[in-house]
Amino acid sequence: MPDLDRIRRALDEHDPELKHAPRRAGVAVVLRPTDAGPDVLLIERAEHPQDPWSGHMAFPGGRVDPGDPGPRAAAERETSEEVGVDLAPAELLGQLDDLEGRHAGRPAGLVISAFVYRLDEPPPLTPNHEVREALWVPLRDLRDPERQIDYRSPRYGEGMPAFPGIVVGHPERHVVWGLTYRFLEGLLELVGAPLPDRWGRLRELRE
Repeated sequence: MPDLDRIRRALDEHDPELKHAPRRAGVAVVLRPTDAGPDVLLIERAEHPQDPWSGHMAFPGGRVDPGDPGPRAAAERETSEEVGVDLAPAELLGQLDDLEGRHAGRPAGLVISAFVYRLDEPPPLTPNHEVREALWVPLRDLRDPERQIDYRSPRYGEGMPAFPGIVVGHPERHVVWGLTYRFLEGLLELVGAPLPDRWGRLRELRE
């Protein structure tokens, strides 16, 4: 598994693909060093009937408010609000390619930017009302073949196709999929440690 120095070098050489849309959001991919390799901070969003991504595993972050200079400011503000982590002392390692949000397989008209940080001594996580749970997940766990699954969200009914998912947490009840999976997929591919390829097999099953 790549260490944080390797991740820093890869992101320093990366020219992120930026997208433009009237509605923007920013998320923080926060990494902390451990003896066994980097951990990444993930949250489980609280259930809310008006949130299209309610209950999903995600990075801390949110939409750009009128007072935010841009998506990075939104990511840092929301990280502080959602889990009590101040990113002011963190090192910004770089930015991933922008992604367009999707809801039930359809474009949601929202572009999300992801900013990668290194935080050596994070404080205890203090989730607010928007977050059901916050947890640190070893990056090495994301590449474990035994954690890779075909996932159908129970919220979207039988008509939704399966998507690649990763089971995380202890107990292992969380599934990373969708936008968060795609950002992690991009990060790990960038540093030369790609996720097991499940897209090809899923495409075959859909045909």
